[in-house]
Amino acid sequence: MNNPRECLPIALTMGEPAGIGGEIALKAWVKRGQVPFFAIDSLERLRDLAARFAIPCPIQAISSPAEAGAVFAQALPVLPLPVPLAAPVSPGAPDERNGPAVVGAIDLAVSLARAGRIDGFVTNPINKAVLQKSGFAFPGHTEYLGHLAGGKPAIMMLAIAGLRVVPVTVHLALRDVPHALTHDAIVTCGRIVAAALETDFGLKTPRIAVAALNPHAGENGVMGSEESSIIAPAIAQLAAEGIAVTGPSPADTLFHADARARFDAALCMYHDQALIPLKTLDFAGGVNVTLGLPFVRCSPDHGTAFDIAAKGIADPSSLIAALAMAADMAARRAHV
Repeated sequence: MNNPRECLPIALTMGEPAGIGGEIALKAWVKRGQVPFFAIDSLERLRDLAARFAIPCPIQAISSPAEAGAVFAQALPVLPLPVPLAAPVSPGAPDERNGPAVVGAIDLAVSLARAGRIDGFVTNPINKAVLQKSGFAFPGHTEYLGHLAGGKPAIMMLAIAGLRVVPVTVHLALRDVPHALTHDAIVTCGRIVAAALETDFGLKTPRIAVAALNPHAGENGVMGSEESSIIAPAIAQLAAEGIAVTGPSPADTLFHADARARFDAALCMYHDQALIPLKTLDFAGGVNVTLGLPFVRCSPDHGTAFDIAAKGIADPSSLIAALAMAADMAARRAHV
């Protein structure tokens, strides 16, 4: 997106230090485009990774985000972690003692964004189980960022070229989804998505498709009643509020090419219903976007990948796409 204003840098948080976040950060700088970014990370860890994997990425410490622009052309700017790593880092072998350093990097990014010192931030992947062993009390980034934003309802959107999906229920066992799926949750999600599509993605009249929960959209109650008792009334309320919304549509017919052309985002009832079509279409290029926050936050749409963290083969495509999307969202917000 062309933007005549003076852009601030995007911050990139460390994420789980034993995962692939450091490696893809270095590779993203090597393939850098026009989005200046800096890492909130350990200089020593990044230098070790650059040497280990022979990645030609010079690293330079900065003391403020304002220094990142001048450094970025020659080296990856790194703002040191506010909470140092407490244990040695070995790729592929996480240590919960480093949890406070992971969370500290996120906290710093949020404070910089809220102070207007960065345009937004991208978070490298975290490992929820490892963090929770260190005392982290949230299911993931989305819930924690909503907490830091004052308890605002935060919505997770996954995006690739030609498809945006939003799970109404997120990190739940499948057996718990019908009990967690409510009229209010769908309405709140639809409102936030419609507003974000306009503000952050530049769509004047966003179109939202809503997936059914059950096969064949419940088959008139034969395969489930959630469509008639919960989902359809929520859709009716959103439509009454002026939102262009359709559904509930059977999920097995919602994601082919012709169907995707008829909506700008799909509300899905559970995690895998949203992520399977998106990751099938573009596994490497997906971006995780948190909607409903007073600041811009994106993330690669993949995990820590401990299984390949020591191999030097991680693909930075999703991180590069996340950095570009964060910059685009910030530019659009600046013109609203």
